[in-house]
Amino acid sequence: MGDYTKPLPHPNEVSQPFWDAAKRYELQIQRCNACGTYIFYPREACSECLAADLIWIPVSGKGTLYSYTIAQAPTHPAFADDVPYVIAIVELEEGPHITTNLVGCQPDQVTIGMPVVASFEEVSAEMTLVKFRPE
Repeated sequence: MGDYTKPLPHPNEVSQPFWDAAKRYELQIQRCNACGTYIFYPREACSECLAADLIWIPVSGKGTLYSYTIAQAPTHPAFADDVPYVIAIVELEEGPHITTNLVGCQPDQVTIGMPVVASFEEVSAEMTLVKFRPE
């Protein structure tokens, strides 16, 4: 692990459990105790019933590629050496969608509906990023 110079997330009180789980190479998302809805992105209240009774639970890490784009130009100057790269929306088996990067395959091999699985990239002592790769 070298010096990572790309932009990183800034966890807050609500999202910190997601990043703590990623550091353990585990994908966790919130679930509402009131209605059972799985939720992503991290928030303080359920997007379905507005209850504030949310818990963090491990999920399978499996999903389906819902949508994607291939970045031919960097979305930030720090990503210039990475082009082309795949920005993806993955539909988790549990239902929520997560915006991520697809790694482990060439951009021309990517297809909507392909099965994917969570992959973890430790970029610093404090941060592990969640990405997805073909299953």
